[in-house]
Amino acid sequence: MNKSFLKFITDFGPLLIFFVMYYKSGNDLTVAIPPLIVTTILAIALVYFIEKKIPYVPLIGGVIITLFGGLTLYFNNPVFIYMKPTIVNIIFAGILIISKTFFQKNFLKFFLQSAFQLNEIGWDKLNFRWAYFFLFLALLNEIVWRTQSEATWVNFKVWGILPITFIFTAFQVPLINKYKI
Repeated sequence: MNKSFLKFITDFGPLLIFFVMYYKSGNDLTVAIPPLIVTTILAIALVYFIEKKIPYVPLIGGVIITLFGGLTLYFNNPVFIYMKPTIVNIIFAGILIISKTFFQKNFLKFFLQSAFQLNEIGWDKLNFRWAYFFLFLALLNEIVWRTQSEATWVNFKVWGILPITFIFTAFQVPLINKYKI
């Protein structure tokens, strides 16, 4: 199986299933969340079965989806699932900022150095850009779920964040090319 295809399916398959189940159930989160949790766990297991290792980011995401989805179901309160993207993005931003600022470790470099090589200035700039981008996504998620309908938030979660992330990533190409070793 192609590694890129596997990553795409395991990253976005559970989210697509969540979206489909949400709309097929008549916009019911309590119907859509269990398949999201199950398919997320299955996606992590599939990656482990094929690659014999579990990447950290999907594992952390799976734990957080299970936790916040479970809290949403247990308390019958959607605020937990609404806040999950906010909390995840703040955690990612915090890790990038704190690790570089206080420990002089660049986590972005740790995760991406096999994809491309940059000098330290480039890694630092890219690290902080991604940190600020994660904070932007957290703020944007808060604005959307607090001001829009649940259906709008679901559409934003599934169809809004991904294109915004692709656009942001594309805007990083000049920086990567400028500081490439």
